[in-house]
Amino acid sequence: MTEARLGSTPDDVLWGRLPSRADVPALTVAPGSVVTVDTVSHEGILPDQGQDPLAYFGRHGVDAGDVLADAVDIARTLTRDPADGPHVVSRPIAVAGAQPGDVVSVTILEATPRVPYGVISNRHGRGALPGELPRAEESVSVFADVVRRDGVDHGRLPVVEGGPRTITFPLHPFPGIVGVTPDSDERAHSVPPGPHGGNVDIALLTAGSTLHLPVFVPGAGVYVGDPHFAQGDGEVALTAMEASLRLVLRVDLVQRRTALDRFGELVGPIAETTEYLVPTGMDEDLDEAVRRCVRAAIALLRARWGVDEHIAYAYLSAATDFRISQVVDLVCGAHATIRKADFAEVGA
Repeated sequence: MTEARLGSTPDDVLWGRLPSRADVPALTVAPGSVVTVDTVSHEGILPDQGQDPLAYFGRHGVDAGDVLADAVDIARTLTRDPADGPHVVSRPIAVAGAQPGDVVSVTILEATPRVPYGVISNRHGRGALPGELPRAEESVSVFADVVRRDGVDHGRLPVVEGGPRTITFPLHPFPGIVGVTPDSDERAHSVPPGPHGGNVDIALLTAGSTLHLPVFVPGAGVYVGDPHFAQGDGEVALTAMEASLRLVLRVDLVQRRTALDRFGELVGPIAETTEYLVPTGMDEDLDEAVRRCVRAAIALLRARWGVDEHIAYAYLSAATDFRISQVVDLVCGAHATIRKADFAEVGA
């Protein structure tokens, strides 16, 4: 097992766009390699926050030494078209030998906060309640700090603006963006997720979980970004508690023949935790996203365990939760939680 590292300086990242097949990989690693990737949150560096993280976080009582130098450098040196997405995304990591039709599996081994604070925003008339919130035309960004309670890190919010921070919630850090490079010479917008993964915003993708992704270009071109400290399913205000993370990833290659046995004809991301297989569905219409998720779940059960279609449908109805990943990324996301233990005796 080899180890590699990718930083988050302006030379290591893209701002607002995903890698294309024309981008030269920042790293090339062998399958099974462990890669440490530093990520930077977009919150605090965006124009509607002044594009000056030292000043922005300073207004919230953050010492200059607790503001990431990489965030400052990105805000000062990189340019971003206002039509682009907000996210800071790593340049692509090539996986040696990966070819279209294969599957790349990205396992989150560690997701460690780089700062003791984060931001939750509602802007651009988006979120689950566009036209209702925010009340004014201006963006609303809510600062949250981090405290440790009973050995567990918690985010902390005030009950009223400017009041003491007395609302607490546990942190579950994960990257909102995990993806592979689409088969295009144009860099895709960073916001909508798709078959390539990208901004999937699945809160289950914490340390110990894996995202399986179909490969579209030689080398796969894996990237990560949009780091979160915590997110509720739905991500209804527009963002989660956005904050910078250091990620330790293992990148594995599943060749096409084996991938077909494990996943069927994979047309989009499938997440996996120790307990669940998590097929996904995505569409601009949430109802259609759920339907696509159901179809993906049936296909997965048939490929993995040979379950008859009508029995798979019945099982999902009786035993599987279908959750809303997010409703705010132009393309809505749904995911299912299939308990692997339910199939422990299949084939025995």
